[in-house]
Amino acid sequence: MTPTRPPAQPGTPSLLRAINDKAALHALLERGPLTRPQIGALTGLSKPTASQLLARLQEAGLVVLDGIREGLPGRTAEVYRLNPAAAYAAALDVTPARIAAAVADITGTVVGEHTLPTPRSRGDLVAKVRAALDGALAGEPGARPHRVVIGIQGALDPGTGRLGYAAHIPGWHTPDLLGTLREGLGVPVDVENDVNLVALAERDHGAAIGHQTFVLLWADEGLGAALVIGGALHRGATGGAGEVGYMPAIGAPTAREVGRHATHGFQALSGGPAVRALLREHGVRGPRGAGGTAATVRNAVAAAENGDERAEAGLRELAGRLALGLASITAVVDPELVVLTGGTLLAGGEHLRALVERELHALTLPRPPVRLSTVRGNPVISGALGLALAATREEVFGSTVPGA
Repeated sequence: MTPTRPPAQPGTPSLLRAINDKAALHALLERGPLTRPQIGALTGLSKPTASQLLARLQEAGLVVLDGIREGLPGRTAEVYRLNPAAAYAAALDVTPARIAAAVADITGTVVGEHTLPTPRSRGDLVAKVRAALDGALAGEPGARPHRVVIGIQGALDPGTGRLGYAAHIPGWHTPDLLGTLREGLGVPVDVENDVNLVALAERDHGAAIGHQTFVLLWADEGLGAALVIGGALHRGATGGAGEVGYMPAIGAPTAREVGRHATHGFQALSGGPAVRALLREHGVRGPRGAGGTAATVRNAVAAAENGDERAEAGLRELAGRLALGLASITAVVDPELVVLTGGTLLAGGEHLRALVERELHALTLPRPPVRLSTVRGNPVISGALGLALAATREEVFGSTVPGA
């Protein structure tokens, strides 16, 4: 006997009001200031219902009057907009050297940024994060973030609550990192792998717009990848999906040979030190220190484009190494697209991109197009703000009707 479904329950008045409120708020977010008739037309509400809605949203502090719009002779219309101060969302980008913070109001406008050194000990972790947030909010007296998303060069294990793949970032290895941060800051906090956040930025407003399944490779001093499958991040059982620096690679020592804490695998083949050594063998040098790998790659591209055959050969070998790692991923995932980013790959520009694409297509049956990142500014901050704002809007936009 086929079970029968219970009859659908009609929407309650409070539920319908909440749905209408969210629809109006999203219309204001996407289209900017609107008049009451425009809001009514976009939401399908009558004039009296639209008026009640706007009064409710004003009382909740989510909408403010934005002046008067002149219409036909003798007729004017009040214009409404989202109240930027209704809520704030914060993003942090944590590296071994510094914590960069940015805060945006609910419209997505960045209202402040601040940078501090990364804490060296566990004891001052919450204090340093709070100081970074306070610095970013210095121009908004009395404001506090509704939600914080932190991007870090590591992966949070959901089973243990510990941060892994991050021995190079001391001070962040407390047993319950999320609980410590949430309790210390007094707001919801999420911790996400930095390369995963870059992939979200590319998905939302970069090279991967319109693609549901793609791979992003970050190559700089270290290596990382992100997998977006069916439009969602794939993090893995312990949060470590995409930690490709540890991936075994032909021509590189294995963890068994050199020890798990020594440089091995894809990192030994294509990480920053390996790239500089490779290009030195082909007559190309660059500065030491931060940014040295990217500068060396730029020098190689400039030399190759001026006819230096050794530099061109070095770039081809580098592309072959990068393509070898990508081939292992694309053979399993079969993505629609591969996005390249990070200091090494962005410094190589179109020249290196084309070489990587050619080498990748020679190694695997799937032949996804390979594109360079198009996200401007700090892509980790961009991705983290996107997550924080989405969660903040979902909560705040749904809070206008008590009990809805």
